[in-house]
Amino acid sequence: MNTPLTVRLNKRMSELGICSRREADDWIEKGWVRVNGRVAAMGMQVSAADHIEVLKEAAKAQEARVTVLLNKPMGYVSAQAEDGHTPAIELIQARNRWSEDKSPIRFSHAQLRGLAPAGRLDIDSVGLLVLTQDGRVAKQLIGEDSQIEKEYLVRVQYQDATQPAQEVTPQRAIELLRLGLSLDGKPLKPAQVQWQNPDQLRFVLREGKKRQIRRMCEQVGLKVVGLKRIRMGRVTLGNLPVGQWRYLHAREQF
Repeated sequence: MNTPLTVRLNKRMSELGICSRREADDWIEKGWVRVNGRVAAMGMQVSAADHIEVLKEAAKAQEARVTVLLNKPMGYVSAQAEDGHTPAIELIQARNRWSEDKSPIRFSHAQLRGLAPAGRLDIDSVGLLVLTQDGRVAKQLIGEDSQIEKEYLVRVQYQDATQPAQEVTPQRAIELLRLGLSLDGKPLKPAQVQWQNPDQLRFVLREGKKRQIRRMCEQVGLKVVGLKRIRMGRVTLGNLPVGQWRYLHAREQF
C-alpha cells in the first residue's frame, strides 16, 4: 500500500490559495486552523486527503488586509531604504491619497505594518507599484507560478544614433526581445514588444527579473532612457497622479 505524499501544512494552504505561507503560520500559531477537526500544529505534514478548516477569525483578519496602488516617482526604491534613497512606502500617507479614490476604507498607520511591494520597480523607473498586506495578492503577482502580465512603456535610444530609435533599430533586435534572450544563464519567457511611437516601445512581460527590461535592451544595442509600468494584470495605472496612491477596490481583480 502506497503512503500518501505529504507536505507542510503552510505550503498546502498556500497551494490551495487559502493564504500565504506566512499567514498560515500566523493562523496556526493562533489556533485558527483545524486539520480533520483537530487544532493544527506548527510544521505538521498533511496529504491531499486531509480536510483543512480555517476559523472565521482568520477570514476576518484577511479581509482587513489592504492592497494599495502607487504611482511611484523616480528616485524612490521599491522596498527597503538603500544608499540614502527613500522607500516608496514613505509615500503611503493620508496626505498623498488620491482625492478621487472611491474606496470606503479609511487610512490608518496600522495598515503600513506588513505592507510590502509585490514586484519591484527600479529607482529610475516610474509608474504602477502594488504594495500589499495580503499574501494571496503577493503570490498572484510574484509567485513562482505567476502568469500575470506586466505592461511597460519604454523610451529607448539605439546606440549613439540621434535619429528616432525606430528608424535605426534592426528588426532582428525586436525579434530577439520578443523571444531569444537569456538573463543570468536562463532563457526568458516570450515577451510582447511593439513600437508605440518612433522613440517608445511597449513591453508586456510575464516575469520580473531585476532590471530585466534594461538588461534585455542592452543586449540588442538599445539604451533605456525612460521606463513606466502602466498595468499589472487587469489593474491599470489610469489617471492616478505621480506620487499619489489609492486602495485596490473590492471589485478589482488582477
